[in-house]
Amino acid sequence: MGSESILTGLESSIFTDILILMARTARLVIPNMPHHIIQSGNDRQSIFRDDADYLAFQAWLKDAARQFRVALHAYVLLPNQVHLLATPVDETGLARMMQWVGRYYVPYFNQKYSRSGTLWQGRFKTSVIESEQYFLPCSRYIEMKPVRTGLAANPADYRWSSFAHHVGDRPDSMITDHPLYWGMGNTPFEREAAYKAWILQPVPDGELDALSSAVAKGWALGSDEFKIALERRTSRRVRPGKKGRPRKQADGQSAEPSLGG
Repeated sequence: MGSESILTGLESSIFTDILILMARTARLVIPNMPHHIIQSGNDRQSIFRDDADYLAFQAWLKDAARQFRVALHAYVLLPNQVHLLATPVDETGLARMMQWVGRYYVPYFNQKYSRSGTLWQGRFKTSVIESEQYFLPCSRYIEMKPVRTGLAANPADYRWSSFAHHVGDRPDSMITDHPLYWGMGNTPFEREAAYKAWILQPVPDGELDALSSAVAKGWALGSDEFKIALERRTSRRVRPGKKGRPRKQADGQSAEPSLGG
């Protein structure tokens, strides 16, 4: 192969890498708003194999959340997936927290189980949550995950979640209670009883799909007014675009609102 062919191949490879980086949309992270976060094992492989693994991950997550000023409101550690409900104080806190945990946990896991390479299925995923409409449903979505996946008959039977904290069975120093949780009662006993009764109620139609779809695709979750306000604040789209061509006004201009308006 001639030098010109080699150069052409290298240029093509570099150009492809640039396109991939350009297409990698930055996560939508809004300071002081709750976010639903998912980190999955690569090819659905286990990321926790025994109690020591769960405890190690919890310890590093707790340290990272404090270090990067992220308030953890709810969590569940599943054998091959992590779900968090958390509020960062700045735009970088979530990413720095997850990177810091991975920097310690992945080498620990690889050394313990004589493996190498990545543990995660790509980057973690996140969705900004409108508090008033979806904070408590998202907390329920997370803490009821072991029941939905057949890991436990009751959320109280699953050790690796924040459910026990919220219902008063076991305080969890990793958790920062959200004002909406505090609003469920005037005393700890009232809050815990109200939360337990609420979380065990039937889930409204569409709630699970809305929560899972938003975080899987990185979209904001909330009312139309909430999403429009975010688009104006961030000058970027935070929800799926409407199918088909945008409507036209009489003067020929698009009827779609400006993201920067």
